[in-house]
Amino acid sequence: MALSTTLSAWLPLLIMIIIPSLPLFLLIHKRNSKRRSKLPPGPPGLPILGNLHQLTSLPHRKFWLLSRKYGPLMHLQLGHVPTLIVSSARIAKEVMKSQDLHFCSRPALVSQRKLSYNFSDVAFAPYGEYWREMRKISIVDLLSTKRVQSFREIRGDEVAKMVASISSSSSRAEPVNLSEMMLSLTYDIVSWAAFGKSYNEGSEDEKMEFHEVLKETGIMLGSFFVADYLPWMWWADVITGLYGRLERSFSKLDAFYERLINEHQNRNKPEAEEDDFVDVLLRLQHEFHLTKDQIKGIIMNVLIAGTETSSTLVVWAMTELMRNPKTMKKAQDEVRRIVGNKGKVEESDLHQLEYLKIVIKETLRLHPPGALLLPRETIQDCRIDGYDVAAKTRVIVNAFAIGRDPSSWENPEEFMPERFTGSSIDYKGQDFELIPFGAGRRVCPGMYFGAMIYELALANLLYSFNWDFSAGMKKEDVDMTEEFGVVVHKKHDLYLVPTEYSKFG
Repeated sequence: MALSTTLSAWLPLLIMIIIPSLPLFLLIHKRNSKRRSKLPPGPPGLPILGNLHQLTSLPHRKFWLLSRKYGPLMHLQLGHVPTLIVSSARIAKEVMKSQDLHFCSRPALVSQRKLSYNFSDVAFAPYGEYWREMRKISIVDLLSTKRVQSFREIRGDEVAKMVASISSSSSRAEPVNLSEMMLSLTYDIVSWAAFGKSYNEGSEDEKMEFHEVLKETGIMLGSFFVADYLPWMWWADVITGLYGRLERSFSKLDAFYERLINEHQNRNKPEAEEDDFVDVLLRLQHEFHLTKDQIKGIIMNVLIAGTETSSTLVVWAMTELMRNPKTMKKAQDEVRRIVGNKGKVEESDLHQLEYLKIVIKETLRLHPPGALLLPRETIQDCRIDGYDVAAKTRVIVNAFAIGRDPSSWENPEEFMPERFTGSSIDYKGQDFELIPFGAGRRVCPGMYFGAMIYELALANLLYSFNWDFSAGMKKEDVDMTEEFGVVVHKKHDLYLVPTEYSKFG
């Protein structure tokens, strides 16, 4: 159930419940107004609901439009939760660098608490000693450069399988569902790296269960729970059935993890075989006193961050390239010139593909997978840009708006990879004009793991095939509608007709 769908369905009932409470609210409001701090500007809200009624199905776009009126640091009152929306590189740098220690915790949201085993993971855990230990395990033991490179053969094999599948469609001049293919590719690569097996190559039941678990987890993490904004109305989530759906999703996920962990504990793995993520976590279990719930929480982070982000990025990149044929030709010319007649792009070629890398940067600028970075929460009272910020304030950095900020980007609505030519701006968390994966203490630890997937996949798609639209469709007809969630997808799948490129002239 999407955030907007749940909210729109419940707003009339919420308003009916709130009206009898207005006299009490006005009395409290009058008392509090006498000692109110200096807050950033923001739109006026309704009693009790605050600005909840202004959330839409695409909140990143709504926040972006509101920021044009109220500025790059905007205050919203979402139910009982004071919330700051950050929409410029300057304010983002203040939040995620200058005062990162004040802004680096996480709010305790209903779905995140449940699916992370009461914040036993890395992504959603509040700031503190436990989080630092789990992050260290993630960076040093799971996602180090050496370990990511150890999965090179897996990535190469799975991309080769995808190319072969597309080739069979090209021989029949059939359109391929590139969205579905990319999701299947990332499922395969992540499941091999994390679990030592591919769920796409198992039984049909296994494959469907794996896909269903991932999809439902993403939906639940992006859903609107009334209790996150109006805690005293927790029962509303029960009545709508959303909380029951969360429980069912968690049960399926937990059963999946149990089976996975049991398989790893009971198998006889050859010494020479590379450890997958579950192997590593089980090996570290005694050294770091990891509980099974903590192992499950970290697995959940890998599943969600590792699959949808990479597949979504490649789909948006191909969509923009199809709308910009000159840019497509330039990208294809580069990869074909450098790779020559080898027949495929290998990871050793990627460092030479400078134009491909700026195409990816431009895609991340216009279409950051996590358009709204995971929400932060302030640890203590502080001040930012001359305004007062109370402890326990929720902070949402709008990477989508920052990528379209005219004070940072010329012609920000246009897809122009050349803007990065000769520029040192990168997306690794040091340049706040481009922060699709965050920055500071909470920067995504899996950036390198993801980059190896989407760079290799996109390079091979450009090298191996020429692409066209289905009959009768033009570049002006491409549907750019978004679907909001933990990752902002292209709402409608991308279908393209491939023609195999002759590598030997």
